[in-house]
Amino acid sequence: MRSSSKWLVTMAVVIVLGGVALLAKGVFGGDSAAATFLTGGTSAGSPSPAGPSKEELARAAWEKKAKTLDAALTKYAATVPEFSLAVLDKKTGLTYAFRGDEKYETASIVKVQVLSCLLLTAQDTGRKLTSQEDAWAKNMIRNSDNDSTTALFKKLGKQSAIQKCDKRLGLTATTVNSSWGLTRTTAEDQVKLLAQLVSDASPLSASSRQYAHTLMSTVNPKQRWGVPAAAKDGEQFTVKNGWLQRSTENGLWIINSVGRITGDDVDVSIAVLSHLNKTDTSGYKMVETAAKMTRTHLKY
Repeated sequence: MRSSSKWLVTMAVVIVLGGVALLAKGVFGGDSAAATFLTGGTSAGSPSPAGPSKEELARAAWEKKAKTLDAALTKYAATVPEFSLAVLDKKTGLTYAFRGDEKYETASIVKVQVLSCLLLTAQDTGRKLTSQEDAWAKNMIRNSDNDSTTALFKKLGKQSAIQKCDKRLGLTATTVNSSWGLTRTTAEDQVKLLAQLVSDASPLSASSRQYAHTLMSTVNPKQRWGVPAAAKDGEQFTVKNGWLQRSTENGLWIINSVGRITGDDVDVSIAVLSHLNKTDTSGYKMVETAAKMTRTHLKY
């Protein structure tokens, strides 16, 4: 595994006639228009008396905070089993990732992909979920029920069907396994999926997004660990967790958590993936610590 972090917002700096031109490229594709930060004087024929825009200042501030988080996570990573994480601030569209492109087995967080595929499939045929599908979906997300997941996985068309849905949702680094819990994904892809659950531009309709939100905000109280640990009093959260003891890793644990935190001035999605945890309890603690560190340093 690579130990270096990956920035989801990269900057190419070009010195132009006494000014500094910034070209930003975002993780979801496409180059933004070049923005010029003046260091004295102006470009010929292009005076910029107003200085940096509000968006440019926000990006610069985010990057400064991201550097402190990167340093903190690097230090923390040296003391715990391997993990990765990604964060999306919906208000600004800015993202951060630590080892965000490393692949991990999903365990039960794949159930969000199964749910999304179920909703897309129903939309495609212009129908509502059947009472049986509704019951399976609720049990799958709220109680992380495996039998319900297997029933939906088979009904939808197994791995090939889920993979096609993932492609529609923009997941480019996720490989669905015939044993659904062994699907491999990245923290970056999981944040993309979380974004599709709240974006007006998502292939998921408003009613489908609301359905997913309702289920993920009403999970079994015993399963509200992980991402919710970063929420403050009075804030709302959604969550889906995954935990799996792997015989192929000497009985060590996969512990994953994905979710969203919202409040008066907060709308952030977080994905934390990990493996090689000695116990499930120690894995829960590690994932929660990492999630809380994003809040401490990104100051959202």
